[in-house]
Amino acid sequence: MRLNRDYFSRDVLEVAPTLPGKFLCVSGKEGITGKHMITDVEAYRGEEDEACHASRGMTHRNKIMYNKGGFVYMYLIYGIYWMLNIVTAEKSIPQAVLIRGITNYEGPGRLTKFLNLDGTYYGEDVCESERIWIEDHGLNIDVGRGKRISIDYAGSYWRDIEWRYYVI
Repeated sequence: MRLNRDYFSRDVLEVAPTLPGKFLCVSGKEGITGKHMITDVEAYRGEEDEACHASRGMTHRNKIMYNKGGFVYMYLIYGIYWMLNIVTAEKSIPQAVLIRGITNYEGPGRLTKFLNLDGTYYGEDVCESERIWIEDHGLNIDVGRGKRISIDYAGSYWRDIEWRYYVI
């Protein structure tokens, strides 16, 4: 079952722990769709979260985070790695889930490279898109939690908070 707007319109701390075990679906060449189990995600919770791109307000790059939940926020790091995020919460509340891993591909840059995801996906609506969406296949899995990775620039409180969720 495809996840809908109501699913993504919730707070990121409700959405993120439930995404591991769901399936990221990407329509590729010749209409072949790959379905990949999400194994690792991180939550970024708005302007108060110093690790979140919205912590300094709206910019040209992060403006999609201020949209309603269910839209893709893609951005480039180090000039080579695309990061896939799904916006959550209601309009004007900038929250997103970073997809860090899928089965056999750990690391957000590795998974976007494998799936050929790039900046053209920015703003794609996973609730309606035929290019990218997320499905629930009814799996019952155990989810662990831990600290988010590579956010040393954030204050100690935000570095130490356990908003990373992964398949055990």
